[in-house]
Amino acid sequence: MNQDFYKKLIKIIPEENISIDEPMKLHTTFRAGGPADYFVLPRTKEEVKDLISLCRSEDIPYYIVGNGSNLLVSDKGYRGMIIQLYKNMSQIRVTDSRITVQAGALLSQIANRALEAGLTGFEFAAGIPGTLGGACVMNAGAYGGEMKDVLEEVQVLTGKGEFRRLLKDELEMGYRTSVIAENNYIVLEAALALKEGDKEIIKKRLDELREKRISKQPLEYPSAGSTFKRPEGYFAGKLIEDTGLRGFQVGGAQVSEKHCGFVINRNQASASEIYELMNQVSERVEERFGVRLEPEVKKLGEF
Repeated sequence: MNQDFYKKLIKIIPEENISIDEPMKLHTTFRAGGPADYFVLPRTKEEVKDLISLCRSEDIPYYIVGNGSNLLVSDKGYRGMIIQLYKNMSQIRVTDSRITVQAGALLSQIANRALEAGLTGFEFAAGIPGTLGGACVMNAGAYGGEMKDVLEEVQVLTGKGEFRRLLKDELEMGYRTSVIAENNYIVLEAALALKEGDKEIIKKRLDELREKRISKQPLEYPSAGSTFKRPEGYFAGKLIEDTGLRGFQVGGAQVSEKHCGFVINRNQASASEIYELMNQVSERVEERFGVRLEPEVKKLGEF
């Protein structure tokens, strides 16, 4: 550990919010990955800004994570600082039909608050296993809805270290992308514009979608949700199934037998096994159908 760097670090956030050599398998939904040199839990946007400024001045790599739901970290870990925007930055405030949310709030938590307030429009996101920050970056969507349908504005930290508010028409949201992703902005907070609705109807819709997920998705195993982006004109899961890869395994990693679009950690898989499986699936599908599957999961560290 770099003692000089650590002394500067504890001037920004308390020591109890800093971990050294923290296993990333504890912080990803794949439940795989080696240790991060530094793992920190900021509580405010100013702390996020100061942490990044410190990393840049000391030439320490850094990476922002939420609940690790779309991330595969190398078995070798990460040589740098992981800045987790999660439980310490997860406030949700409801004002009339507008919900203001910090980046670390889970989408499921936001959906529950919307239900409590009798607000409709966010039901689609209830089962997406991620935080608001990541959902804004990649314009997360499911069951016919996308974040671009409900986002009113997003507060970000730019690469120049400036706080900036982006209005809806500035977000340039497309399939799994946005101006936030293109510019590597860090999401700090967002405002959602929902509509007043009937609580019973909202709850019924949430229950219907929950039943769909339970029946169709392998929720009993660690995974990163849908592993591959949807190729234009196709469905990734269908291509994988038609290639004969249902249940295909590399070590403890497996193509889910329940839904071929999911790669699961069936039995203490290493990150390298998950990575190898994803590569083999992409190659075999391309050989069979001439379509290259692009991972939706982000990789971090050396593979």
